[in-house]
Amino acid sequence: MGLPAEMPPRLPGRYRMPAEWEPHLGTYLVWPHNEATWPGCIEQARHAIALVAAALSRSEAVRILVPSAEMRRHAADMLAKAGANVRQVDLITIATDDSWIRDFGPIFVNRAEPTETIPAQIALNWRFNAWGGKYEPYALDDAVPRRLAAHYGFEVLDVDLVLEGGAIEVNGRGAVLASETCLLDTNRNGPRARRDVLERYLREYLGVDTVVWLAGAIAGDDTDGHVDQIARFVAEDHVVTMVEDDPADENYDTLRGNLDRLKAARLSDGRPLKIDLLPMPEPVFYRNARLPASYANFYIGNSCVLVPLFDCAQDQLAVELLSRLFSGREVIGIPATHLVVGLGAIHCLTMQHPTPSPTRL
Repeated sequence: MGLPAEMPPRLPGRYRMPAEWEPHLGTYLVWPHNEATWPGCIEQARHAIALVAAALSRSEAVRILVPSAEMRRHAADMLAKAGANVRQVDLITIATDDSWIRDFGPIFVNRAEPTETIPAQIALNWRFNAWGGKYEPYALDDAVPRRLAAHYGFEVLDVDLVLEGGAIEVNGRGAVLASETCLLDTNRNGPRARRDVLERYLREYLGVDTVVWLAGAIAGDDTDGHVDQIARFVAEDHVVTMVEDDPADENYDTLRGNLDRLKAARLSDGRPLKIDLLPMPEPVFYRNARLPASYANFYIGNSCVLVPLFDCAQDQLAVELLSRLFSGREVIGIPATHLVVGLGAIHCLTMQHPTPSPTRL
């Protein structure tokens, strides 16, 4: 008799998901190709992605999925114009439904004990159902982890649970921020969408012992409240979190509630979190709909931090704060007003491949 669905199958040893600031083997992107995602501005979205890839290619491999040979040629031209290091860029012909690889790409975990005779790294293939079945089709996106594994030769393990990468944020040392309004919504995991079940899976597969649950979505966020729009680890015991100073703004209560949760949180050794506040940008609208613009949607590369910018005064405040917190990396602003028309930004469009654990001590 198999294990009940509420109990996750065990990994072959102890593994942990590295923090985003730990060394990368590379970063995965998907070239924007779904014009319905960026109506009237897909070329501007592609230009922003080319800038992202160019910045990352200075210090790590950049692996970009494209749907066709024609799109491959178009992407290569834009990347060259953006100044990308072409020797570091790999354009792979793999079809996808959309570009949000943070949510459907592989989530890598590394072996915790270097001397074990088990794989140094495993790519977890969580199920993806397009944010609770909101968008069709999504079968191509759901197949991406296994297709990448076949192309690059890494080991992959299927996990029979829906989880999007944007709904979690780890510090690499035993703690995870997780969205309860996303992961505990029955549109993902049906009757298994219970706190105790999700925590068992997070502990087993991400190597964590502390789960800090956040709740609610910023205006315009169609994911039911992804963490990478609200709060991010910048060090083992340190987070930045978005805040809205205007009590009349629709984001005020959600962000203040999550700030209170972060203040109350404790790491496994009892330490509280250090907290820095990121201001919300001025509201961004497209066709009279508010978009989920957030500086928390930054991405940490090997030598840089890429920050979405929204052409407002708060941009400089966000860049200054992140420059102080990531003093060893170049903080680069990426124009994101057109990116966020697709209801996401830089972090949503990237997925890190951490450097595997060493084979021996």
